[in-house]
Amino acid sequence: MLRPQVITAGSHGASARSTLFGGYRAGLLPSCHRAGGSLLRRARPAPQGGRVVGGRKVGRGCGGAVYCASPGEVGTAVARTAAESPTKVKAVVAVKLTVGGMLTNVGLSRGLDDITDLLGKSLYIELVSAELDPGMHFCNLGLSKGYAYLPSQTPSGLQRLREEELQTLRGDGQGERKRFERVYDYDVYNDLGQPDSSEDLARPVLGGHQHPYPRRCRTGRPSTKKDPHSEKRSNSVYVPRDESFSEVKGVTFSAKTVRSVVHALLPSLETAIVDPKLGFPLFTSIDTLFNEGLDLPPQQQHGFFQSVLPRLVKAVSEGKNNVLLFETPALLERDKFSWFRDEEFSRQALAGVNPFSIQLVTEFPFVSKLDPDIYGPPESAITKEIIEREMKGMMTLEEAIEGKRLFMIDYHDLLLPYVNKIRELPGNTLYGSRTIFFLTDGGTLMPIAIELTRPKSPTRPQWKQVFTHTYDATGTWLWRLAKLHVAAHDAGYHQLVVHWLRTHCCTEPYIIAANRHLSVMHPIHRLLRPHFRYTMEINALAREALINAGGTIEMCFFPGKYAAELSSVAYDKLWRFDQQSLPADLISRGMAVEDPTAEHGLRLTIEDYPFAADGLLIWSTLKQWVEDYVTHYYADADAIKSDGELLAWWEEIRTEGHADKKDEPWWPKLETPADLVGILTTIIWVTSGHHAAVNFGQYHYGGYFPNRPTLDTVYRANHKPPVRTSCGLSGSTSEHRAPRSLANA
Repeated sequence: MLRPQVITAGSHGASARSTLFGGYRAGLLPSCHRAGGSLLRRARPAPQGGRVVGGRKVGRGCGGAVYCASPGEVGTAVARTAAESPTKVKAVVAVKLTVGGMLTNVGLSRGLDDITDLLGKSLYIELVSAELDPGMHFCNLGLSKGYAYLPSQTPSGLQRLREEELQTLRGDGQGERKRFERVYDYDVYNDLGQPDSSEDLARPVLGGHQHPYPRRCRTGRPSTKKDPHSEKRSNSVYVPRDESFSEVKGVTFSAKTVRSVVHALLPSLETAIVDPKLGFPLFTSIDTLFNEGLDLPPQQQHGFFQSVLPRLVKAVSEGKNNVLLFETPALLERDKFSWFRDEEFSRQALAGVNPFSIQLVTEFPFVSKLDPDIYGPPESAITKEIIEREMKGMMTLEEAIEGKRLFMIDYHDLLLPYVNKIRELPGNTLYGSRTIFFLTDGGTLMPIAIELTRPKSPTRPQWKQVFTHTYDATGTWLWRLAKLHVAAHDAGYHQLVVHWLRTHCCTEPYIIAANRHLSVMHPIHRLLRPHFRYTMEINALAREALINAGGTIEMCFFPGKYAAELSSVAYDKLWRFDQQSLPADLISRGMAVEDPTAEHGLRLTIEDYPFAADGLLIWSTLKQWVEDYVTHYYADADAIKSDGELLAWWEEIRTEGHADKKDEPWWPKLETPADLVGILTTIIWVTSGHHAAVNFGQYHYGGYFPNRPTLDTVYRANHKPPVRTSCGLSGSTSEHRAPRSLANA
């Protein structure tokens, strides 16, 4: 819809300025646009006597409603100025309707603002500077392209506004943030628990000396009554409006959808399954989820399941009852029992949903670093004799280590401190685990030994046992069950550490600092913005329904109520920014070595390592792209050192966003263009390639939950259903009979 309008800038008063760069969701320009030293700025006229809140004009008597611009794009603009007369600007505006049409956003929170839209007073333009460039043509300014300026190159008419905008975005650190605001500030993770509701729902504050953690965006909600250090929860979590989902994104991924699944789908499954605690008595019962479906109670809303689970639900037939039929995971379609086999178990360590945990064995014997007075003798039960026996005499242990033929997934020291705590949770057990793999002559991995350890407790001594391949039935099932325990450990570590912590939680400080210190005119802000898009909104939803007390992660994964706390331990002991780049990560785990003659400058320790091979292609492309971009704006080290916005951004990431690690010596310095290329490529890799590798294969590998069990559960020998493994994708369980020796452990 095109609708020309003539508006006098002075008619609304100079105080009616909006924020300089508006906001993406508000439909304002994503960058400033130069017109011979002048800036055309888009805003909505505000009533006289209004006040400025968060850089926006707010009218009196409107309940704090914000005057945001309607979604749209400025196509062309013609500006004329007169030295001593009111300035009038004629603009042709192309208005793009929202997904739901003209009235989709009308509501109590924005009501007067939307009514103003309908009355036709929805745009005003202010000339920031009257200085003209004689060679500048005012028609067809190409506003959608925008311009990027380093701070030292900013046109004089924009310098003050650039600084004011950043000051507005930083806020003052006071008060509760409102949904219409654009304020970025830091806080600890103090909103995961609900101590006022129940003592069992109280959770420690993550962030600080006791539980180190990255910082989140501050919301400023009041404290709980029982714990002054914890923040009250609410049905919606504040994120700056520029970070909110677009309408299209919101339709497909919204808090409403998440709540609908939790409140409607899971109770229906509980009704369909006679006793959820018993789970599925046979593997064929699990198969019915994919080939026959479950009878569910009728739903009042037609097509409910298709709308809330479009990627998981294959069909819903409606009759007396609904039939819920899940999509068959690709893993199950290819080979129904592939997950049972050692070859597939090893393949997923290299090409599955968590290819980040496997590492080269460089030292033997294996010794725990935990306090032996608390956890028992530190020596591993995996001996030289066991390893050489399982290698079938092909070589000695020393030769295998020298030849880089032994690999390990080690969750021993990370999990052992939580074993006794988690065993106190109803129906749960846990072990520390070490899994050893041997690289065969054919270039494939084979698991050869699994060690499960339970620390000593006030009533029991330390217990540890090594499981290997055997030819008797009991030993074969013990080996398979040991693999299931390792798979459960890997599933929890993947979700809490490799996925949530590394690609979501640790990224939020980069986003906050970027908005506080990098103007949207800054070229680095423009480079990073697409990779940060929607992350803060998704993180807020995670705090609302996934990692919170009683949320999906706690309900479905083995750490239970200790899940978020366990991710804090991993952050404290394992996370380093300098090892988040793909090459550094591979080298630190011994999965690659530097080799100038090899492609990408790295030689893989295991040639058939699909994640690394494909990932290095992406990494190299990203690095080249970032290098070309950076060198276009920064010719030398002096250009870096003179960019105050850039230096403040990197300084605040370290000292505020990751404050608990601010004194670590491994933080990269930012002094040269090469330093900046390394930092930016690492951040972009984590938010793109790394995240894609650990996110998009989750249903492929976890949809058939015996392959990726999420609960590490063993019933004692006097209970008939001995082993139960569960996956949060279905909220259901599978069970097997366990040999007595493992069930008693």
